[in-house]
Amino acid sequence: MQPIFDDQHNRRAFLRQGSLGIGALAAAWMLKQDGAIAKPPNIPKEEPTYDLLPKQTHFEPTAKAMISLFQHGGPSHMDLTDPKPELSRLDGTEYGGDVAYSFVNAASKKLLGTRWKFRPHGECGTEYSELLPEISSIADDICLVRSMHTGANGHEVSIRYFHSGIPGVLGRPHYASWLLYGLGSETQNLPSYMVLTDPAGHPVDSTNNWSSGFMPPLYQGTVLRPREPRILNLEAPAHLQGAIQEQNLSFLATLNRQHAGRFSNEPDLDARIASYELAARMQTAAREALDISRETKATQELYGIHEEPTREYGTRCLIARRLVERGVRFVQLFLSGQPWDNHSSIVTSLPSACKKTDRPSAGLVRDLKQRGMLDETIVHWGGEIGRLPVTQDQGGAAKHGRDHNGQGFSIWFAGGGFKPGMAYGKTDEVGHRAVENIVTPNDYQATLFHLFGLNWKDLVFHHNGQQQMVTAGRAAKVVSDIINPRTPVSSGEDNVAAG
Repeated sequence: MQPIFDDQHNRRAFLRQGSLGIGALAAAWMLKQDGAIAKPPNIPKEEPTYDLLPKQTHFEPTAKAMISLFQHGGPSHMDLTDPKPELSRLDGTEYGGDVAYSFVNAASKKLLGTRWKFRPHGECGTEYSELLPEISSIADDICLVRSMHTGANGHEVSIRYFHSGIPGVLGRPHYASWLLYGLGSETQNLPSYMVLTDPAGHPVDSTNNWSSGFMPPLYQGTVLRPREPRILNLEAPAHLQGAIQEQNLSFLATLNRQHAGRFSNEPDLDARIASYELAARMQTAAREALDISRETKATQELYGIHEEPTREYGTRCLIARRLVERGVRFVQLFLSGQPWDNHSSIVTSLPSACKKTDRPSAGLVRDLKQRGMLDETIVHWGGEIGRLPVTQDQGGAAKHGRDHNGQGFSIWFAGGGFKPGMAYGKTDEVGHRAVENIVTPNDYQATLFHLFGLNWKDLVFHHNGQQQMVTAGRAAKVVSDIINPRTPVSSGEDNVAAG
């Protein structure tokens, strides 16, 4: 059968030659929608759905969006969020416990007390380090978890555990992909899962950090360029803007309708045409969302955009707020490499990482709160592991650092239904292992999904003949002690057997 249009007059050639300015981001996102093959859980068997329209939650949610400030490398909890007076008292003495090292050549068992002071903050009285003056100032808005546990010291193995449910395993979807699968999108003008990377480069584990795994590409993260212009080709060339572009788009719509008329029983074709029309509308939506010049000077200063070294990270935090304000469901910010991986010279490398992220992170929480958005937006701050209480000896006190530690560390949340102004869980007296109210990445995932109104056990995706869950069938629980009371945890939220 001959094609309806020859090579000189098909729609792709028209788009290419006409330079209509439909951005790469918009086109890629819409093409992902074309490939959707999944459907929400607990719906009678029918033809697969091909859209990201909002889906019904299992129960009333408290969160509608999430911004994850992921801190690659493992922030040192005993120097930032988890004061250990006994560790400081024992500074320089031999540790009596067993230690698993990642770098045995520089390993030691000499305890290393913090070099920074802690003090209580806010009405809650939670203690934070002097290295986090801005985050400390929002202590009453923070739910601090001091008992995270991955059981593994490696970066990639723990990152994948946090993001996709199983330690170290590739090929599984990020939990944000599960959120889109279960909830759909609140906006049809912007991608609902967006990734803001660092201009200096990708984080450790690169694009695996936002993969949709075995789910369709429809559910993977859409990456913004880390520098301006953050989306290429959003605007048509000057000689094609205005009335000329409108005429071109109108002509393209006519061609599409003629083509669709020849195949009246092709819903996929109708969906594709609608997608490209939507891609054109995204030009305006994306341009407006990314334009931080519309923000007041006071707001920009809240994020530290007016000065180094907070300008770049603050800009991304502000963009994240603007995105969720416009219906984007999940935004994740990454840092280049792993700046919190303080194996050496922790006395200089740790303050440097704090200086870049402290003010923007706190500014984001303050900004969301003053706009009335914090109640429905979860802010997450944390890395994949923590650090050991013993010295990693790189030669001389100024070069000392800390090795990896997945046995106990801290992360924090704000908003979206998390209890504010509290510290939950404990590590031992030197900060090595979580010993009270231990929280795993699977518990983290189950709790997040509960706040979004989803029972993770009822959110099932069929892959290779098996029912897959976000927690991969591993033991998981909703950590009810750290969320505001509202919807009782149903019987379906009980622990599931380890898979």
